Amino acid sequence: MSLGERLNEDMKQAMKSQDKFKLSVIRMVRSSIKNQEIDLKRPLDDNEVLDVLSREVKQRKDSLQDFEKAGREDLVEDLKAELLILAEYQPQQLSEDEVKAIVQETIEQVGAASKADMGKVMTALMPKVKGRADGKLINQLVQQLLG
Repeated sequence: MSLGERLNEDMKQAMKSQDKFKLSVIRMVRSSIKNQEIDLKRPLDDNEVLDVLSREVKQRKDSLQDFEKAGREDLVEDLKAELLILAEYQPQQLSEDEVKAIVQETIEQVGAASKADMGKVMTALMPKVKGRADGKLINQLVQQLLG
């Protein structure tokens, strides 16, 4: 079952069980997916749906930090619950050690020696960890290992 089909099935299940919160989160994601499909004028494949999901997760994580700074605990709890729901649709996240090993391997493959080669490393690295690791962590590790 594709990711889009799974979202549809889970949306139907949330309607049946009257889980309004989960239903609203799935509807928001499906809306973002539909907007992307309209922009591209074609249905999205699973990798593209995963990109949309990753973008939604990133937006929520950014908002979460802002709400925590502002002391808005009510909104923080809602965002954490949304992130838990979205995590169900993402691939298993890599640990920091696993990411570090992939980064090191990629640096060796492209022959990078300094921070000037960071673009080459990131270009080769991102398809390997797509949707399975946080971009900030990856960037941080690449800089650390090249620096």
